[in-house]
Amino acid sequence: MILTTINVNGIRAAVKQRSTDNLGLLAWLKLTRADVICLQETRANDDQLADALEPALADGWRLASATSAAKGRNGVAVLSRRPFTDVRAGCGHDEFADHGRYLEVDLDDDGRTLTVASIYVPTGEAETERQREKERFLDATAARMAELVSRDDAQAVLCGDWNIAPAEVDLKNWKGNLKKAGFLPEERQWVADRLAGGWSDVVRGLHPDVAGPYSWWSWRGQAFDNDSGWRIDYQLATAGLAARARSGGTERFGAYALRWTDHAPVTVEYV
Repeated sequence: MILTTINVNGIRAAVKQRSTDNLGLLAWLKLTRADVICLQETRANDDQLADALEPALADGWRLASATSAAKGRNGVAVLSRRPFTDVRAGCGHDEFADHGRYLEVDLDDDGRTLTVASIYVPTGEAETERQREKERFLDATAARMAELVSRDDAQAVLCGDWNIAPAEVDLKNWKGNLKKAGFLPEERQWVADRLAGGWSDVVRGLHPDVAGPYSWWSWRGQAFDNDSGWRIDYQLATAGLAARARSGGTERFGAYALRWTDHAPVTVEYV
Protein backbone atom coordinates (compact mmCIF):
# COMPACT_ATOMS: atom_id res chain seq x y z
CA MET A 1 0.00 0.00 0.00
CA ILE A 2 1.26 3.44 -0.94
CA LEU A 3 -0.17 6.28 1.15
CA THR A 4 0.21 10.00 0.43
CA THR A 5 -0.81 13.10 2.37
CA ILE A 6 -0.98 16.57 0.82
CA ASN A 7 -2.37 19.95 1.89
CA VAL A 8 -3.82 21.23 -1.40
CA ASN A 9 -4.21 24.87 -0.24
CA GLY A 10 -7.65 25.06 -1.87
CA ILE A 11 -8.87 22.23 -4.07
CA ARG A 12 -10.29 24.46 -6.80
CA ALA A 13 -7.07 26.44 -7.07
CA ALA A 14 -5.02 23.24 -7.10
CA VAL A 15 -6.90 21.84 -10.10
CA LYS A 16 -7.62 25.06 -12.01
CA GLN A 17 -6.00 28.40 -11.27
CA ARG A 18 -2.55 26.92 -10.69
CA SER A 19 -2.86 24.29 -13.41
CA THR A 20 -1.84 23.91 -17.06
CA ASP A 21 -1.90 20.81 -19.23
CA ASN A 22 1.18 19.54 -17.41
CA LEU A 23 0.64 20.92 -13.92
CA GLY A 24 -1.87 20.70 -11.13
CA LEU A 25 -3.45 18.17 -8.85
CA LEU A 26 -5.38 16.32 -11.56
CA ALA A 27 -2.23 15.80 -13.64
CA TRP A 28 -0.41 14.58 -10.53
CA LEU A 29 -3.24 12.15 -9.74
CA LYS A 30 -2.82 10.55 -13.16
CA LEU A 31 0.84 9.89 -12.41
CA THR A 32 0.87 8.93 -8.74
CA ARG A 33 1.26 5.33 -7.64
CA ALA A 34 -0.56 6.05 -4.37
CA ASP A 35 -3.42 3.78 -3.32
CA VAL A 36 -4.78 6.22 -0.72
CA ILE A 37 -4.40 10.02 -0.61
CA CYS A 38 -5.28 12.22 2.35
CA LEU A 39 -6.13 15.81 1.43
CA GLN A 40 -6.22 18.83 3.72
CA GLU A 41 -7.43 22.42 3.38
CA THR A 42 -9.80 21.67 0.52
CA ARG A 43 -11.82 24.86 1.26
CA ALA A 44 -14.87 23.46 -0.50
CA ASN A 45 -18.23 21.93 0.28
CA ASP A 46 -19.04 18.38 -0.81
CA ASP A 47 -20.48 19.41 -4.19
CA GLN A 48 -17.56 21.73 -4.99
CA LEU A 49 -15.09 19.06 -3.98
CA ALA A 50 -16.72 16.38 -6.12
CA ASP A 51 -16.94 18.79 -9.06
CA ALA A 52 -13.25 19.73 -8.82
CA LEU A 53 -12.22 16.07 -8.62
CA GLU A 54 -14.72 14.77 -11.20
CA PRO A 55 -12.06 13.59 -13.70
CA ALA A 56 -10.29 11.64 -10.95
CA LEU A 57 -13.56 10.11 -9.74
CA ALA A 58 -14.32 9.12 -13.32
CA ASP A 59 -10.96 7.32 -13.35
CA GLY A 60 -12.09 5.20 -10.41
CA TRP A 61 -10.96 7.08 -7.32
CA ARG A 62 -13.36 6.89 -4.36
CA LEU A 63 -13.92 10.02 -2.25
CA ALA A 64 -14.83 10.64 1.38
CA SER A 65 -14.83 14.13 2.87
CA ALA A 66 -15.48 16.22 5.95
CA THR A 67 -16.23 19.84 5.14
CA SER A 68 -16.39 22.88 7.35
CA ALA A 69 -19.52 24.75 8.37
CA ALA A 70 -17.52 27.93 7.76
CA LYS A 71 -17.65 28.68 4.04
CA GLY A 72 -14.31 28.42 2.27
CA ARG A 73 -12.42 27.18 5.33
CA ASN A 74 -10.57 23.99 6.26
CA GLY A 75 -11.91 20.74 4.81
CA VAL A 76 -10.28 17.30 4.71
CA ALA A 77 -10.82 14.35 2.41
CA VAL A 78 -9.55 10.91 1.46
CA LEU A 79 -9.19 9.55 -2.06
CA SER A 80 -8.81 5.79 -2.35
CA ARG A 81 -8.50 3.19 -5.06
CA ARG A 82 -9.86 0.70 -2.52
CA PRO A 83 -13.46 0.66 -1.21
CA PHE A 84 -14.15 2.23 2.17
CA THR A 85 -15.65 -0.11 4.75
CA ASP A 86 -16.53 2.79 7.07
CA VAL A 87 -16.25 6.58 7.18
CA ARG A 88 -16.30 8.81 10.30
CA ALA A 89 -16.07 12.61 10.37
CA GLY A 90 -14.74 14.44 13.41
CA CYS A 91 -12.35 13.41 16.16
CA GLY A 92 -15.06 12.78 18.75
CA HIS A 93 -15.24 16.26 20.29
CA ASP A 94 -18.39 18.33 19.83
CA GLU A 95 -16.52 21.62 19.42
CA PHE A 96 -14.82 20.38 16.25
CA ALA A 97 -17.60 18.24 14.82
CA ASP A 98 -18.24 20.59 11.89
CA HIS A 99 -14.81 22.20 11.53
CA GLY A 100 -13.69 19.98 8.65
CA ARG A 101 -10.40 19.10 10.33
CA TYR A 102 -10.57 15.34 10.93
CA LEU A 103 -11.82 12.40 8.88
CA GLU A 104 -11.33 8.66 9.40
CA VAL A 105 -11.88 5.90 6.89
CA ASP A 106 -11.55 2.15 7.34
CA LEU A 107 -10.11 -0.03 4.59
CA ASP A 108 -9.68 -3.76 4.27
CA ASP A 109 -6.01 -4.74 4.46
CA ASP A 110 -5.75 -8.49 3.81
CA GLY A 111 -8.59 -9.26 6.18
CA ARG A 112 -7.61 -6.70 8.82
CA THR A 113 -9.06 -3.25 9.31
CA LEU A 114 -6.76 -0.37 8.49
CA THR A 115 -7.86 3.04 9.79
CA VAL A 116 -6.56 6.04 7.86
CA ALA A 117 -7.24 9.57 9.08
CA SER A 118 -6.77 12.87 7.30
CA ILE A 119 -6.08 15.66 9.80
CA TYR A 120 -5.64 19.41 9.53
CA VAL A 121 -4.44 20.90 12.81
CA PRO A 122 -5.17 24.63 13.34
CA THR A 123 -2.24 26.93 12.67
CA GLY A 124 -2.56 28.71 16.01
CA GLU A 125 -0.95 31.94 17.14
CA ALA A 126 1.09 32.11 20.32
CA GLU A 127 -0.68 33.55 23.39
CA THR A 128 -4.01 34.09 21.62
CA GLU A 129 -7.39 32.37 21.50
CA ARG A 130 -6.32 30.81 18.21
CA GLN A 131 -3.58 28.97 20.09
CA ARG A 132 -5.97 27.86 22.81
CA GLU A 133 -8.28 26.46 20.12
CA LYS A 134 -5.33 24.59 18.66
CA GLU A 135 -4.54 23.16 22.10
CA ARG A 136 -8.12 21.98 22.54
CA PHE A 137 -8.06 20.32 19.13
CA LEU A 138 -4.78 18.60 19.97
CA ASP A 139 -6.27 17.37 23.25
CA ALA A 140 -9.24 15.91 21.40
CA THR A 141 -6.96 14.31 18.82
CA ALA A 142 -4.76 12.81 21.55
CA ALA A 143 -7.80 11.21 23.13
CA ARG A 144 -8.82 9.66 19.81
CA MET A 145 -5.28 8.46 19.14
CA ALA A 146 -5.22 6.78 22.55
CA GLU A 147 -8.41 4.92 21.61
CA LEU A 148 -6.99 3.82 18.26
CA VAL A 149 -3.68 2.58 19.62
CA SER A 150 -5.37 0.64 22.43
CA ARG A 151 -7.33 -1.62 20.05
CA ASP A 152 -6.25 -5.25 20.04
CA ASP A 153 -5.89 -5.18 16.27
CA ALA A 154 -4.47 -1.66 16.21
CA GLN A 155 -3.52 -0.71 12.68
CA ALA A 156 -3.93 2.99 12.08
CA VAL A 157 -2.19 5.98 10.54
CA LEU A 158 -2.99 9.68 10.89
CA CYS A 159 -1.81 11.70 7.91
CA GLY A 160 -1.89 15.40 7.46
CA ASP A 161 -0.83 18.93 8.08
CA TRP A 162 -0.02 18.96 11.79
CA ASN A 163 1.21 22.56 11.84
CA ILE A 164 3.93 21.47 14.28
CA ALA A 165 7.59 20.95 13.46
CA PRO A 166 8.59 18.29 16.00
CA ALA A 167 12.29 19.15 16.35
CA GLU A 168 15.03 21.56 15.29
CA VAL A 169 15.88 19.35 12.34
CA ASP A 170 12.33 19.86 11.03
CA LEU A 171 12.62 23.53 10.05
CA LYS A 172 15.35 25.61 8.50
CA ASN A 173 15.12 28.68 10.76
CA TRP A 174 14.40 27.04 14.12
CA LYS A 175 16.19 29.71 16.15
CA GLY A 176 13.94 32.42 14.75
CA ASN A 177 10.76 30.47 15.55
CA LEU A 178 11.27 29.42 19.17
CA LYS A 179 8.36 31.55 20.37
CA LYS A 180 6.08 31.09 17.38
CA ALA A 181 3.16 28.74 16.85
CA GLY A 182 4.28 25.59 15.14
CA PHE A 183 7.50 25.31 17.12
CA LEU A 184 6.44 26.10 20.68
CA PRO A 185 7.89 23.79 23.37
CA GLU A 186 4.45 22.59 24.41
CA GLU A 187 3.54 21.73 20.80
CA ARG A 188 6.73 19.75 20.30
CA GLN A 189 6.09 18.00 23.61
CA TRP A 190 2.63 17.03 22.38
CA VAL A 191 4.21 15.20 19.44
CA ALA A 192 6.84 13.63 21.71
CA ASP A 193 4.08 12.33 23.98
CA ARG A 194 2.31 10.67 21.06
CA LEU A 195 5.58 9.02 19.99
CA ALA A 196 6.06 7.78 23.54
CA GLY A 197 2.49 6.46 23.52
CA GLY A 198 2.79 3.92 20.74
CA TRP A 199 2.89 6.04 17.59
CA SER A 200 5.75 6.39 15.11
CA ASP A 201 6.73 9.31 12.88
CA VAL A 202 7.18 7.18 9.79
CA VAL A 203 9.17 9.48 7.52
CA ARG A 204 11.48 10.55 10.34
CA GLY A 205 12.05 6.88 11.08
CA LEU A 206 13.06 6.35 7.46
CA HIS A 207 15.29 9.45 7.42
CA PRO A 208 16.63 9.79 10.97
CA ASP A 209 19.66 11.96 10.29
CA VAL A 210 18.59 14.47 7.64
CA ALA A 211 17.27 18.02 7.79
CA GLY A 212 13.59 17.84 6.92
CA PRO A 213 12.72 16.56 4.44
CA TYR A 214 10.65 19.75 4.47
CA SER A 215 7.05 19.69 3.25
CA TRP A 216 5.99 23.37 3.35
CA TRP A 217 7.56 26.52 1.98
CA SER A 218 6.12 30.03 1.93
CA TRP A 219 4.95 31.34 -1.45
CA ARG A 220 6.88 34.52 -0.64
CA GLY A 221 10.48 35.39 -1.37
CA GLN A 222 13.06 32.69 -2.05
CA ALA A 223 11.88 30.24 0.59
CA PHE A 224 11.33 27.40 -1.87
CA ASP A 225 14.42 28.03 -3.97
CA ASN A 226 16.56 28.20 -0.81
CA ASP A 227 14.79 25.19 0.71
CA SER A 228 13.92 27.28 3.75
CA GLY A 229 10.98 25.17 4.81
CA TRP A 230 9.18 23.31 7.58
CA ARG A 231 8.38 19.63 8.00
CA ILE A 232 4.81 19.94 9.26
CA ASP A 233 3.18 17.27 7.07
CA TYR A 234 3.78 13.71 8.23
CA GLN A 235 2.28 10.30 8.90
CA LEU A 236 1.96 9.04 12.47
CA ALA A 237 1.34 5.29 12.46
CA THR A 238 0.86 2.57 15.04
CA ALA A 239 4.03 0.60 15.63
CA GLY A 240 3.09 -2.49 13.65
CA LEU A 241 2.13 -0.48 10.60
CA ALA A 242 5.20 1.77 10.88
CA ALA A 243 7.38 -1.34 10.86
CA ARG A 244 6.00 -2.14 7.41
CA ALA A 245 7.24 1.15 5.92
CA ARG A 246 9.77 0.35 3.20
CA SER A 247 10.36 3.80 1.71
CA GLY A 248 9.01 7.30 1.89
CA GLY A 249 9.62 11.02 1.89
CA THR A 250 8.60 14.34 0.38
CA GLU A 251 7.77 14.61 -3.32
CA ARG A 252 9.33 18.06 -3.64
CA PHE A 253 8.37 19.94 -6.78
CA GLY A 254 11.22 20.35 -9.23
CA ALA A 255 10.84 24.13 -9.48
CA TYR A 256 8.80 26.97 -8.00
CA ALA A 257 6.80 27.28 -11.24
CA LEU A 258 5.68 23.65 -10.98
CA ARG A 259 4.03 24.06 -7.57
CA TRP A 260 0.26 23.70 -7.36
CA THR A 261 0.26 24.09 -3.56
CA ASP A 262 2.62 25.58 -0.99
CA HIS A 263 3.03 22.09 0.52
CA ALA A 264 4.43 18.95 -1.10
CA PRO A 265 3.07 15.40 -1.12
CA VAL A 266 4.49 13.18 1.61
CA THR A 267 4.37 9.55 0.49
CA VAL A 268 5.13 6.27 2.27
CA GLU A 269 5.11 2.74 0.84
CA TYR A 270 4.02 0.05 3.30
CA VAL A 271 4.61 -3.63 2.55
